[in-house]
Amino acid sequence: MPQSGTRAELIARTALELIAARGLRGLTHRAVDEAAGLPAGSTSYHARTRARLIEAALTWLVDQEESEPSLRSLRASGTGAGDAPDRATVASLGADFLHTAYTRDRARSLARFELALEAGRSPELREVYDRLGLRFRRMITGLVAALGSAEPERHARVLAHWSEGVLFDALAGAGSASPPSPEELRATILTLLDGLLGADPHR
Repeated sequence: MPQSGTRAELIARTALELIAARGLRGLTHRAVDEAAGLPAGSTSYHARTRARLIEAALTWLVDQEESEPSLRSLRASGTGAGDAPDRATVASLGADFLHTAYTRDRARSLARFELALEAGRSPELREVYDRLGLRFRRMITGLVAALGSAEPERHARVLAHWSEGVLFDALAGAGSASPPSPEELRATILTLLDGLLGADPHR
C-alpha cells in the first residue's frame, strides 16, 4: 500500500484520477508523470508495468474508501470493536457512505467501475480486484451477523448487490439525473434489513 504523502501515493492517486477522467485507455506512465508534475520516468520507477500501475491505483482507491468515517463505524460494529449495532444506525451510516460515493467522491467511484470492467478482461487484475473487494464483502457479512442474521453470507450478498446497483445507476444509469437522497437510501436500507432479518423488535 502506498504510504500517505509519498511519491508512490501521488502516483496512485493521479493514476486513479486519470482513469476517472479518460478511462483506462488514457492511462500511461507518461500521462501520470505529466499530470502529477513529476520528472519523466518517475511513474515507471514505482510501477514498472501498466498492470502494477493499475493495481496501485486500485489499492489506493480501496484504502481511501475504507478510511471513510461511515465505513469505519460500520466495520467496527461488525467486528464487535464498536457499540452493538442497531438497524437504524447501520442504515444511516450505509446511506451516508453510498451518497458520498456518488456525490463528493463521484470521480473515484467512476474509476472503480472502469477498473471493474477491466477486471472482466484481465485475469491478473481480476485477482487483485476480487481480493480487495473481499474486504468490503467480509465487512458486510460481519455486520449482518452482528444484527442477528441467520444467513449472513447470503444476506451480505443481497446488500452488496443492491449497493453496487444503486451506485452504478446513480453514476451512469438512467437514474443519474435524479439519484436517491440520503433519506431515501436510509429508508430503503431499513426495508431491506427488515425483509432479510424480519421485523425489528426495537422499532
